[in-house]
Formats: sequence, C-alpha cells, structure tokens
Amino acid sequence: MSKTKLLLVEDDTNLGQILKEYLEIKGFETQLCRDGEEGLDAFRSGSFDLCIFDIMMPKKDGMSLTREIRAEDKETPIVFLTAKSMKEDTIEGFQVGADDYITKPFSMEELLLRLKAILRRTSKNHKERTEFKFGRFLFKYDQQKLFFGEKAIKLTSKESELLKLLCINMNHTLERTAALKIIWKDDSYFNARSMDVYIAKLRKHLKLDPDIQILTIHGEGFKLVSLK
Repeated sequence: MSKTKLLLVEDDTNLGQILKEYLEIKGFETQLCRDGEEGLDAFRSGSFDLCIFDIMMPKKDGMSLTREIRAEDKETPIVFLTAKSMKEDTIEGFQVGADDYITKPFSMEELLLRLKAILRRTSKNHKERTEFKFGRFLFKYDQQKLFFGEKAIKLTSKESELLKLLCINMNHTLERTAALKIIWKDDSYFNARSMDVYIAKLRKHLKLDPDIQILTIHGEGFKLVSLK
C-alpha cells in the first residue's frame, strides 16, 4: 500500500524539521518546503493527499498560497498552522479554502488526530470504522450503543465520541487537550470538567468487564487498556 503523501510548508526551520520527522515516523511521506513560493512549485509538480501550511511565511503567506491552490484544485485538504488565534483569522482561513486550523502551540497528537480525521472524511475509498471489539464489549458507534453480551447500553453522543477516540487509541494515551479540541472544540476549564464527568460515566459502564479499564495518565490524558 502506498503511503499518504503530505506537503508541509513551514518557514520555522526547527519546527518544520520536527514536524517532518514526526509525520514520517507516523507513516506519512512528507515533503517540507520553507516558503510559500517553494510550496506552490512543489504542489504543482507533485501529487499530495493533504497539505499543511503555516500562515505567516516569507515570499508568499499561507492564505495567498491557499487561494492560488484553490483556483486550481478544490479537493486536496489543507490545514493551517499558525500563531494567530483571532476569530477573524480563523474565518478568513476557512473562507479561502482551509479544511482545519490549528493554533500554535499544539500537541503532536492533536495534529495527528486531526489529520487522520480529515483524511477519513476526504478519502474516496475509505469507510470509516464504526465498530470496535475490546474485551467482552462490542461498541457500535453509529448506533451509540455499547454491547456486553445481550445487554445493550445506550450512550449519549459525547460518550460515544469519547469512547471512539479511546478505542482508536487503544492501549495508547489519548491526550486530554486533543480530545477536548476534537469533541468540545475548546480546551477550557469548564469543558475539561465536563470531559471528566463523561470519563466517569464510561468507567461505570465498563465495570462489567474488570479486564477493561480507562486509566488516568497524570498530566497527559487517558488510556483505554485491556488487562488480558
């Protein structure tokens, strides 16, 4: 199977190299460019599954780069990385054709989850996974139901979204900030407390199988694990 190809355009030398190496470790074929003009040349001469653009760049900024690409290509997903956090910048980013917008500083795990979510939505041949088997449970995300043998537990939409992220990251830490931004769209204190309530509810459901647990990884997030 061929690797997913990413075009990364980031003028910060250190961040660009760190991102390139991280994405390659995660299985993406990643081409790094240092400014908007170089990025446009690379896009026109290559074939990419997704683009990641910084906004503030020399020669051609991310907004201008996206406008030119969108004049030629309406489909390839584009994600913005930027230190800007003003609402007007976010709106402009979506207006010129961005698919997502991540404000620096961000966690690598959040970036990875967002990229995977976009690729699932945009892949023509990918059917998003909706069923997860772990321990003695069967979770049907599209039905918002958790099955334990013949017992069916109806979940709320937030419980379902949170459990799905935990299942996707089974036996790996789901970073708190990433989950908050993906499900609640904001990592505020209020939303963090709300997520803790839903984690408690999920733990109560999962007590039916003592070998399945949601661990709290202090300072990081949560991990769904199978003890068998």
